[in-house]
Amino acid sequence: MTTEDVTAEDESAKELPLSLAENVEYLRRLRELNGITGFGDFNRQTRPAPECPLIEVEGFGSNPGRLKMFAHVPAQRQPLLPLVVVLHGCGQSAAEYDLGAGWSTLSKHFGFALLMPEQQRINNPQRCFNWFQSEDITRGQGEVASIREMIARMVADCAIDERRIFVTGLSAGGAMTMAMLSAHPELFAAGAVIAGLPFGTARNMRDAILQMRMPPARPAGELGDLVRRASSHRGKWPKLSVWHGTADYTVHPDNAGEIVKQWLDLHHLPLAPMAANEVNGYPHEQWWNADGETMVESFTITNMAHGTPIGIAANDKRYGKAGPYLLEAGISSSYLIAKFFGVTDWIRQPKPAVTSPSSKLIPEVSPISALPVLSKILRRPEDAPAAQPAEVAPEPPKPVQPRPARAKPNRSAARPPKRKAEPSIAAPAPGEIKVLSATPADAPPEVKSPVAKSVVAKPLVDKPVVAKAVDMTPADPPPVIAVTPPPIPAEPIPEAKPRRVIDVAAVIDRALKAAGLK
Repeated sequence: MTTEDVTAEDESAKELPLSLAENVEYLRRLRELNGITGFGDFNRQTRPAPECPLIEVEGFGSNPGRLKMFAHVPAQRQPLLPLVVVLHGCGQSAAEYDLGAGWSTLSKHFGFALLMPEQQRINNPQRCFNWFQSEDITRGQGEVASIREMIARMVADCAIDERRIFVTGLSAGGAMTMAMLSAHPELFAAGAVIAGLPFGTARNMRDAILQMRMPPARPAGELGDLVRRASSHRGKWPKLSVWHGTADYTVHPDNAGEIVKQWLDLHHLPLAPMAANEVNGYPHEQWWNADGETMVESFTITNMAHGTPIGIAANDKRYGKAGPYLLEAGISSSYLIAKFFGVTDWIRQPKPAVTSPSSKLIPEVSPISALPVLSKILRRPEDAPAAQPAEVAPEPPKPVQPRPARAKPNRSAARPPKRKAEPSIAAPAPGEIKVLSATPADAPPEVKSPVAKSVVAKPLVDKPVVAKAVDMTPADPPPVIAVTPPPIPAEPIPEAKPRRVIDVAAVIDRALKAAGLK
């Protein structure tokens, strides 16, 4: 083998990738591209179109990219209406991706407008957005220009807040999302890419295949320059959320790192993440600016293949349905992306309660400002305690004149007038026990024993029994000045009456009077 033969073999080896690219470029125009780019349909048979609230809009502009426009605007809307642009993946329609990712459900729940462009087979046999064709990703041309015209139509027809326009997409739709953010950065406040590729790394089919399967590592500055050259924009760049599965064999997971580097360079942020945590068990990294606002975030879905991750959202609701390229992963990417966009802060107001005809018969009553004590309202009149007298300072005891020592009373003389009977010596009521004195009734006052006149047994008495002071001074000792406290009037003992039934109407009437409503 000569040196010329070796050189010829080396040159043929170097030409092998080019020959493959030429074959792929030829096969790209055929309808049977499945398995070559990885963007083919899963099923070639005709599938019934799912029910979807999307409405097709025609005549939105010159439409240089020959795309279709579908939109959904909910009845309940946010005051400053946001717009979310969603780009489907290869082999999908706008309705199919909406059914799987649940964006129209999110739109109804949170009140934002939805725009979903759709690719046609006349542009790409597999209905992929042509993210790798220069004429479709250049500002003012092709598919990028068509999507721009759709956004302008939504802004004009639906009073969209131009400061709240967002874009997201899967796979080829994710790569086209990067093209929209790069060609028209002034339009968008934020974007989200799922299993996509960095902007400007492919300008033809050959570059697209190499970037998908074996993405080369490029410096962050070089990646950032690809975006800066796409427009004359020098203002604030949109925020970005990046999603990718580690088991993606269609678009290599390293593309997620290249996208992050490209956008960090635009925001002048370091490559090292500023925060790293887990969300639903998956790694999550964040970068923020000097104001503390998150500008770039990255979700790495471990062991997930090529597709959009779906699952139960943080509000315990499911948005979307599993299907081709829509994979159950236990995390709702659509909800978290909408939250990253800031369109989930407004909740749709609940429907007003339906009033029945009978409710009109009930008169309206003003609310009670201060509810009276219920025990006072429900107490029966006979159970009400007597009014407590006002506290009066006790009078000083009157001095008692000393009695003569051993003075014998004159029995023949008229007896002194009897003292006025106190309530305590009244006729015994039922349940009262009277203690009788052994001293004769006609005995002089000095001989009589000053014991308590009577003891009343009160069952279930609320107040404690008060013992009366007893004068134990004998009559014979020298005269002593006795201090007698003022008599304590005994409370009348209520007679036991049979239990009565409470009149509910009267109780309610008293309650209304006590509340000042009647």
